[in-house]
Parts: sequence; structure tokens; C-alpha cells
Amino acid sequence: MTKNTENKNIAMALAKSLKTSQQKANIVLSMIRGQKVDKAINILSFSKRRISIEILKTLKSAISNAENNHQLDIDRLFVREASVGKSMVLKRFRPRARGRSGKILKPFSRIRILVEEKQNNENSKNIKDQSKKELRTSPPKNNQEPNEIKEKDNS
Repeated sequence: MTKNTENKNIAMALAKSLKTSQQKANIVLSMIRGQKVDKAINILSFSKRRISIEILKTLKSAISNAENNHQLDIDRLFVREASVGKSMVLKRFRPRARGRSGKILKPFSRIRILVEEKQNNENSKNIKDQSKKELRTSPPKNNQEPNEIKEKDNS
């Protein structure tokens, strides 16, 4: 967790004690991992799962944390990490046949969502531009001028 606090481009939101199992929450979280924030909001708002509403609230909280606390650009945010963990478990008992009891476990989960600002690819664009310029300035094959090649093609 210390790495995440050092990086200025990451904002986090945490939801504790959500009334769902970890497996059910993970199904919804897997749909939004790695997605851009606006697409993730769209996916969650149209999801039929009950827990998607709570996850949507957590995602919006992470977005507002990124905007207000870290001054990040909302348009360049994406879901870096969406993880689910165990919280408390309510234990209930139900009477069964022949004087026995059956245990009923009601699990709660906690959700952590990290959003990160996409870095500008200016460095990679500059490298691509330089390589294109080198290709343009490199001499053509067979030491011929480009005009000579066109003239031969036209003849």
C-alpha cells in the first residue's frame, strides 16, 4: 500500500461491510477492471446485479477523490485496480430435523477501487515521429532519387 500512496496519479476509494459475498462482488468488479472511468460507470449503471449500485457509489467516490484531493483530470482516468476482500460474517442458526441445527453464514465484503490517470504518450509519440522522419530522410533503395523511380514507373 505504500507504493500507491507515493504515486501522485492514483486515487483510492474503499467500501467496508457491503452485504454480499466476495464471489458475487468479484463478478461485477471483473467487468470494470482496466476500463476507462466513463465506460465503467456506464457498465455499472446498466448492470442488473444488486451490488453494482454500491460499487458504482464507490467508483464515483474514487473519481471525486482523484479530482479534489489529487487534482487529476477526470477524462484521463481508468480503473487501475478493483479488488474485493473479506469483511465480517454474520453467523445464524436454523433448526433442522431431529434436534439438530444448521449454520447459516451471511458474508460481508470490502471493496477497494484504485483509479489512475493515464500518462501522456508524448514520449512514445516523439519516438514514433523521429523514426518516421528517419524513414523519410533515408536514401531510397538502389541509390536512386524518388523522382527517377516515378519516371521509370510511368514509362
